[in-house]
Amino acid sequence: MSRTWIVIPLFNEASIIGSVIEDLLPVFPHVVCVNDGSTDASADAARAAGAVVVNHPVNLGQGAALQTGLEYALQDPDMTSVVTFDADGQHRVSDAADMVQRIESGEADVVLGSRFLDGRTQIGALKRLVLRTAALQTRWSTGMPLTDAHNGLRAFNRGVAQNIHITQNRMAHASELVQMISAMRPRWTEHPVEIIYTDYSKSKGQSLLNSVNIVADLLFR
Repeated sequence: MSRTWIVIPLFNEASIIGSVIEDLLPVFPHVVCVNDGSTDASADAARAAGAVVVNHPVNLGQGAALQTGLEYALQDPDMTSVVTFDADGQHRVSDAADMVQRIESGEADVVLGSRFLDGRTQIGALKRLVLRTAALQTRWSTGMPLTDAHNGLRAFNRGVAQNIHITQNRMAHASELVQMISAMRPRWTEHPVEIIYTDYSKSKGQSLLNSVNIVADLLFR
């Protein structure tokens, strides 16, 4: 039987992480949150909702949190696949389930979410331009014809997860991850997903901040 672990990097999302986990657990009962030095009650909220919590004593960045989560999931000998999932409520559980199905059916070893394969995601013009530019740059550097190179919703089978070793702690980890996948040459595909830009995420300025981080990644990598 298949056994999927959800890996969630967690930093100061106490007000929403409980509902994110509660939505996941009926479909994915194995969830690990890597509490990346949060200064609020994120870890307590995640644990109360039913997730396993692994703590970084200080903030090391999303790349480091993902690597810790992958290493935790790999300790389970029955784990067959891993999904990386955001803590802020922007990902759909149904999209993750469909991606895992493509892994478990043997269709692909890696399934990468893309918000540009259907019309569900409502996205501003500036962010769309930044993400399209990032995808084009990734095509040039890796040969992988991605439409969305900076999407946090990803699924890997165990074999691929064992060979992921993220060293870029902050936003540059997204490009590093694609580079590693390209070098492995697994069977991969993109899957249409919806990114939900909520009032909560907008109030934190995540959309604009992520765009700035992506541009910095492209300029200084």
